[in-house]
Amino acid sequence: MHHSRDYIQMLTHQPTPSMRYDGVEAYADWKARAREKFAELLGFPFAACADAMTITAEKEFPAYQRVDFTFQSEENYFVPCSILIPHGEPKPIAICVQGHSTGMHISFGEEKFEGDSALIDGGRDFAVRALKEGYCAVVLEQRYMGMCGNLNGAPLCARRNAALPALLLGRTAIGERVFDIMCLINVLRKYFSDRADTTKILCMGNSGGGTATFYAACMDDRIDLAMPSCSVCEFEDSIIPFHHCSCNYIPGIRKYFEMGDLAGLMADRTLVMVCGVMDPDFPLAGVIKSYERARNTFQICGRGERCVLIKGPEGHQFYPDLAWPIANRLFLDK
Repeated sequence: MHHSRDYIQMLTHQPTPSMRYDGVEAYADWKARAREKFAELLGFPFAACADAMTITAEKEFPAYQRVDFTFQSEENYFVPCSILIPHGEPKPIAICVQGHSTGMHISFGEEKFEGDSALIDGGRDFAVRALKEGYCAVVLEQRYMGMCGNLNGAPLCARRNAALPALLLGRTAIGERVFDIMCLINVLRKYFSDRADTTKILCMGNSGGGTATFYAACMDDRIDLAMPSCSVCEFEDSIIPFHHCSCNYIPGIRKYFEMGDLAGLMADRTLVMVCGVMDPDFPLAGVIKSYERARNTFQICGRGERCVLIKGPEGHQFYPDLAWPIANRLFLDK
């Protein structure tokens, strides 16, 4: 007699994802088919609308300027954002995406809620480090988190399963987040191209921010380098056997792709995967499976060196001192 959860996991091992790249079909043809199916699974298309970009605050610092702004990604839905712009010549963009946390202020190293300091100490002050690395650092608030969904310091998607109703409308929470990142790139190119090099874009994040980073790069070729941390792992090794927030679940996806298969959508660009060898949520064995599957597609495309796995020595956190030197080398050498 199988426990029902064990039975589902057993089923997961049986079918080979139907849209796995076989290396025979022309890569460009497979990528077009795979991206169309992935977009459908995410709940695309979302209706385009005027961006209604509004600058809400500007502040000067000795080495950079901070601009806070909002934009409309869907009718009547507004995304809070900030950009740190170094003085001098326009610098490349690093989009920094927080995971399940109290909000995007973590990227600035700002403590607003109990527990924020632990996340900051775990390398999630992404914008601070990106600025030091010579980037224009951009942050956005993810749906159901921070200013867009914070319940007593916890994201609504985790505390109240607030992401689930989207499924009833044929949408997904992670699809909404990916769409916001894609719309953000539109806004950056439209309003900040005189102060930032918006032709060079890196996207990075940890945990749920890594998931959004990974999927956004699958969908948008304008992201030159994706650096997801503690998030890329085969579904059968992580999302299926363990309890995860409902925002991680995309109906039907395992029929078509494993996570390593989706990484093939980036094989014409650069993927830097970061993991913690003791991460309980995204086990190393599943991470390695995703990486090997991804790298196989990169190698077929003659770009094996553009797919890298960085192993941090601890758990579910970001490893800036290990990751940034490699990302910078690959990004500048694109």
